[in-house]
Amino acid sequence: MAARRIKITLAYDGGGFHGWQVQPGLPTVQGTLEEIVTVIDGRPVHVAGSGRTDAGVHALQQVAAFTLENPIPLLNFRRAVNRLLPPAIRVLSAEEVHPDFHPRYDAKAKTYEYRILRGETYSPFEWPYVYHYPYPLDEERMRQMAQVFTGEHDFTAFAASDNSDAKGDNSSAECHTEPRSKVRTVFASTLRRDGERLIYQVRGSGFLKHMVRNLVGTLIEAGRGNLVDVTALPGRCGSTAPAKGLFLVSVEYD
Repeated sequence: MAARRIKITLAYDGGGFHGWQVQPGLPTVQGTLEEIVTVIDGRPVHVAGSGRTDAGVHALQQVAAFTLENPIPLLNFRRAVNRLLPPAIRVLSAEEVHPDFHPRYDAKAKTYEYRILRGETYSPFEWPYVYHYPYPLDEERMRQMAQVFTGEHDFTAFAASDNSDAKGDNSSAECHTEPRSKVRTVFASTLRRDGERLIYQVRGSGFLKHMVRNLVGTLIEAGRGNLVDVTALPGRCGSTAPAKGLFLVSVEYD
């Protein structure tokens, strides 16, 4: 049987991994997947992702792809991979796509969500998945600032200093190749209350390294009253919010 291009959607708890990208001697999501798919296919297999999440960042629906020579039916393949994967990673679906499909370059939009817990105390079962911030915040100012991020902007001030990403993002899907423009388009940027949580959700064409977490840090500075003007993009971002509150929600394709 001819080689097949396989697209998978997966979810993972990033707390026990040093991010998506393979790193020698360290547990990563990409490295774990490649080891297992290589065993199933009987040859080295490269698993490409829609981007590189940072250490500690989670994914509800990350997308990856690879070329498989083993003729195993996709349902059996998904079951086999999930049996071999650690519980913190699950393959949700698998499908055959055209041979040139690339999960990063073919992506049209990505959505990320950041969760801030506002209550005085937290459940130990929530702790790994939220940023606990019980201190006073003006949430209306934060909502106003969130709207400012919408549109096409130069987000240089919101990128990690070591970023050399061309299109992806590192707070959710960062890939580092050659230096490129830091201009990005944000389609939607909203902040809402959900019980004791503040949920920040952002959807865009692509994100720079640490960009989403730096946007969250800036929202917090706005809420603290440290930004005078919440109607314009500031020249500096706030402190980078902890990775554990960030989730890659979805990746969109045509």
